[in-house]
Amino acid sequence: MGSPEARDSTPAAAGNKPPTIADVARAAGVSPSTVSRALNREHRFYRSPSAARIREVADAIGYAPNPVASNLRRRQTNTIGVLVPRLTDTVMAMLYEEVAAASLRRGYHTLVATTHDDPAREHENGDVLLQRRVDGLILTTARTDGGFCQDLTHKGVPHVLALRRYGESSAAVGDDHLGGYLATRHLIDLGHQRIALIAGPTYASSALGRRAGYQEALREAGLPLDERLILPSTFSMESGEEAGQQLLALTPRPTAVFAVNDNTAIGVLAAVQRAGLRVPEDLSVAGYNDIPLAARLALPLTTVRVPFDAIATAAVDQLIDLINGAPAETRTFAPTLIPRRTTVRAA
Repeated sequence: MGSPEARDSTPAAAGNKPPTIADVARAAGVSPSTVSRALNREHRFYRSPSAARIREVADAIGYAPNPVASNLRRRQTNTIGVLVPRLTDTVMAMLYEEVAAASLRRGYHTLVATTHDDPAREHENGDVLLQRRVDGLILTTARTDGGFCQDLTHKGVPHVLALRRYGESSAAVGDDHLGGYLATRHLIDLGHQRIALIAGPTYASSALGRRAGYQEALREAGLPLDERLILPSTFSMESGEEAGQQLLALTPRPTAVFAVNDNTAIGVLAAVQRAGLRVPEDLSVAGYNDIPLAARLALPLTTVRVPFDAIATAAVDQLIDLINGAPAETRTFAPTLIPRRTTVRAA
């Protein structure tokens, strides 16, 4: 390999044209393709001592890479498409902001589209992002029936799921089973035995995982699984309020409820207030996600905190790895129980 002092022997040094990869290759005594790998931060060769020496040669002869030309050669735009159900959902807005920040740190920009959890809109808007030549997709919209995610797999489009999972697709998720277990176990440890579940939609793996954690905690404590205490919902406050009204109409009423996200838990708080009852004296309530509002309510909400920053960063890193030929993988992050004032020991 040549040395930095070899700059005067390169053709570029004598003329006005800027040095090229070919000039670096000649000065370093390697092939142009080796130089390309040494300059590509996403390639595993980049971290090797040989690559570092090649970059020293490139610096010494004044080589400056042209990122636009490089991307055109690789047919990359350094743009990531992100599909979310809706940006009015605080969880999705938080996650998207973290994805955008993590992407920028890696030299990528993001485009976002919403689906409203409608499979037809997911296909339509996902295709629009692909037509914009994004390098890959991050989806928080994966459904248990596969849908658009399955299509992407068949087409070989790099994609990573965030917060939800499906099949063999790469995913960055919270441990929903553990989170559901922690929330329910907290209520059991407070002496509650009639614990309701506002279960979320069956098309979302996240909701199913939290339900499984709820069921495991009940089994572990020797408590019966009463299907009347398990109500489906969307992830909205409105569905939480409706489910809360149904639970409060039961005889006997549950003494506690675990809602699989904070929005539905806030809906339950509204239902309790409308019924002239009190939280937590008449009903303990636990949510999930720890959105910023949860700690700022008049009665701060007990919830399960999800590390959105870590999940978003992992999703971006995984997608860039996929774009560069790495195999699919799933990374799972542990949630944390955050006890606050909406749960209390059973009377």
